[in-house]
Amino acid sequence: MAGVTFVAGAQDKPDDVRLPDLGSSANALISPQEAQDYGAMMLQQMRALDMVVDDPLADDYLNNLGFRLVANSAKPKDHFAFFIAKDPVINAFSAPGGYVGINSGLIIITRSEDELAAVMAHEIGHITQNHLQRAYESAKKDTPLMALVALGAIAAGGAAGGQAAAAALLGGQGVLMQKEINFTRKDEAEADRTGIQTLAKAGYDPNAMAGFFQRMEDVMSTDAGGINVPSLLLDHPVTAQRISDAKARATTLIAAQKQQISGNPLDKSSWMQKTAPIAYVKDPTSLLATNTDNQGPNTYLLMRERVRVLSDDAYRMSNYYGALIGHQSGYDTPENRYGYALALTRSGQGGKAITQLQPLLGKYPDSLILRLAMADARLQAGQRAAALDIYVALNTQSPRNRAIGLAYANALTQGGTTAQAAQAADMLRPMLDNTDEPGIFTAYARASEKAGDTVRAGEAYAQASYLSGRPFDAMEQLKTLLKRTDLDYYARARIQARVADLTPLVLELRKRRVSTDDNPDGNDQTQQQLGTTAPCSGRLCFSMGNGRP
Repeated sequence: MAGVTFVAGAQDKPDDVRLPDLGSSANALISPQEAQDYGAMMLQQMRALDMVVDDPLADDYLNNLGFRLVANSAKPKDHFAFFIAKDPVINAFSAPGGYVGINSGLIIITRSEDELAAVMAHEIGHITQNHLQRAYESAKKDTPLMALVALGAIAAGGAAGGQAAAAALLGGQGVLMQKEINFTRKDEAEADRTGIQTLAKAGYDPNAMAGFFQRMEDVMSTDAGGINVPSLLLDHPVTAQRISDAKARATTLIAAQKQQISGNPLDKSSWMQKTAPIAYVKDPTSLLATNTDNQGPNTYLLMRERVRVLSDDAYRMSNYYGALIGHQSGYDTPENRYGYALALTRSGQGGKAITQLQPLLGKYPDSLILRLAMADARLQAGQRAAALDIYVALNTQSPRNRAIGLAYANALTQGGTTAQAAQAADMLRPMLDNTDEPGIFTAYARASEKAGDTVRAGEAYAQASYLSGRPFDAMEQLKTLLKRTDLDYYARARIQARVADLTPLVLELRKRRVSTDDNPDGNDQTQQQLGTTAPCSGRLCFSMGNGRP
């Protein structure tokens, strides 16, 4: 169940003819909700293996970019989720339920946001064109679960960088051998076409896709005898015809864009005559005005360096930046200084990080990203009061920013009073309803525990374990909470409801003998340990036959 995803691979099947999409019978075997459940489980197991870069700042950037593309795709209302896989391999992959993983190695190798958006648009194209369902149909065996596992084996290899991680994602079970199930070249071409169109509609350079693949191919061809072929080119084979087709389509889209009306389409006088006046809008044409002030360095470049640091060893990255900045021309840039400061902070050298950030903030005093980095550096350097002052100002300016809220809450909890911990818990509680990041639940649990609310802390710790791919641990923590005699009616009802939600999943994992870090031997769990003998029910139990465990 863990590794349900599908890498956007390709193989040459000239006899495979695609008809117009009229729906897929795969939907009869797995519903959109079931696909989303499996995609979520895949992500949780990747987190259990430390294969995900969980960082609110980088995640928000990637998802903002992704949903800008989704809004201009063929299916803007479908469920999508974008995440960063901690893998230096240059690759990306799509999964059931609209999950799109972008390897850190790919983000680092891109040169512009347009290139990054191009790869993401291609993966979105695979999902919107139902390529996953088609592959699912071709791979189905005895049950939907078995077909999903067959598909998941490949994705695990692409996401984790090898068959060993694939086996780990599948719980170490030898039920199915990894199968060569790949998208056809026709699927790849179709994803290219729809991706380029999505790219252009979202306002990005439609030439970016062909340009990026061309650059990857050029890198490979410069030293074909000694360089490793990027996985992106293995999973997405690049041919001269494919690049030529992409360039031709981009040229057509650019020509069409030039024919569109440019400038401000609103005329104030005609607007006032044809529509009802809006008291708080004096001039509707002003709504189209853009802010041209230079508020900070390029956000994409900062996030690229952030991903570079967060996906590698902090000490190694501090040495990397230190060797480049000031020693090689062209490397003393704001984004490299930012990456250097981030690496220094993460390696326990907050004082040196402050030195790197001060000139940047002198030039870009309003940059939220740089100010947050300075607050983190000051906190690490022991300047807690100064750090809190920055966090307060940032939180007042952007009260719904998750990265700021999480950093501020952690600063309040660490070394703070009981009242400050309660403040941190209050700040984090609204975030819990719209996140699957275990780090936020852990931060909330620590704050609640220090504030004296040990019940809420226990619930949050259990949810963090579940989201980290440790459902058996989560179940045990919840059962321990239920033994407390001080639970009120509402707390007991919440915990019992969560136990009921987790029970079918834990029973299914035990039945399939799927090993996890918190349950190396699936046979060790018994019905008595699970605290229930009720038959399985719910979305996750569709493959359990007669419903009995």
